[in-house]
Amino acid sequence: MLKNNKILHDIDLMDLADFEDETFVINLLRILRDHKSIKLLSLHIQGIRPSDQIESHLIKSLQSDHFMRRLYEDKTQLQLLYDSGSLIQLKFYEQERSNMMLNETSEQPHRVVPTIPDNARWAQNGVTVAGGHGEGSTNNKLCSPYFLCVVDDDQIGIIADTWNHRIIQWKFGKRNGQVIAGGNGNGNRLDQLHCPTDILIDKETNSFIICDRNNRRVVRWSRHDGTTRGEILIDSTHCYGLAMDDQRYLYVSDFEKHEVRRYQLGDKNGIRIAGGNGRGDDLNQFNYPTHLFVDRQQSVYVSDWHNHRVMKWIKGAKEGIVVAGGQGYGSELTQVYPVGLFVDTLGTVYVADEQNHRVARWPQGAKQGTVIVGGHGSGAEANQFIYPNGLSFDCHNNLYVVDKDNNRVQRFSLE
Repeated sequence: MLKNNKILHDIDLMDLADFEDETFVINLLRILRDHKSIKLLSLHIQGIRPSDQIESHLIKSLQSDHFMRRLYEDKTQLQLLYDSGSLIQLKFYEQERSNMMLNETSEQPHRVVPTIPDNARWAQNGVTVAGGHGEGSTNNKLCSPYFLCVVDDDQIGIIADTWNHRIIQWKFGKRNGQVIAGGNGNGNRLDQLHCPTDILIDKETNSFIICDRNNRRVVRWSRHDGTTRGEILIDSTHCYGLAMDDQRYLYVSDFEKHEVRRYQLGDKNGIRIAGGNGRGDDLNQFNYPTHLFVDRQQSVYVSDWHNHRVMKWIKGAKEGIVVAGGQGYGSELTQVYPVGLFVDTLGTVYVADEQNHRVARWPQGAKQGTVIVGGHGSGAEANQFIYPNGLSFDCHNNLYVVDKDNNRVQRFSLE
């Protein structure tokens, strides 16, 4: 009824039967996000038991949901409230919705960061949504792609087509992509790239920011049609991975200096915020850092490739915390060979475990990961990968994996 109603102005939802139906709440949030006429939403929840993991998880989901304007109590008060079974109220005003949308995308300017339920499961057979026609340089093929970001509203993937030295935009499910940066052979001219490994979208300037790895530079390329050249943002860096926080600071991993630096756009020097203590496996060191992720608290997650671990560096910390792997190279669930990574709003780490040909999930505090797709050996079947490299999610929690040596992008639908 709510989904079909087009004129509802004010809604007050009461839950007096506890807060246990996860599917109902997820569907409710999806409907509310798409509703056009609601100007006031009040959601009352009673009888929350903090010992019930599902109920506690759903409360966290509501706190994290980008479309809910504010909780009238902070988290500490909320904990006390639902310990005593009292009332919670959220209010959201439609006239502020456009600002909320900006907040949602600016949290990660190049990707949506969803709340994914702990018990989420994905179809084990992927669907090829880009590439999949063998290795090559025509617009229906890829050559060892490394990374992608998903533009949700248009169902488009922006892919770092690394060994074609280009960035290609692909409407998911179409046979051909469109070259939007590079594609003029490898070289260091401003209309060329040389093995790009990462890309993000800066919506503030409507541009792409590209890690142009073998040119040792970070470049910006306008998204406007007809742009044929980029501009250099940072040079003389052995860059591999990029991230951007909600203040539009740019984070760059340097695999030669084994460090991560943070830059204000326009500043070519930046400051070191992780690593930089030589190559090694101590908690203040990296051994070939690759892809990055930064959360809303400006904690930086780093795929520490040759140390077979993912590290979390809290803002201002002098050393990192191992949040995945750290048990050497191997195929056990305690081990990982990490490249692309993604962190949802609950702090769960999703990692492309490259040489184990799988994607694994590591909840906060977990001592081992759970394989969510792949893990059936290397191969080209729908449930297999050959060296998966990048991964991303859309706003519906569908998972996208860059299947590097199969030269394709696979989508795994949320079940």
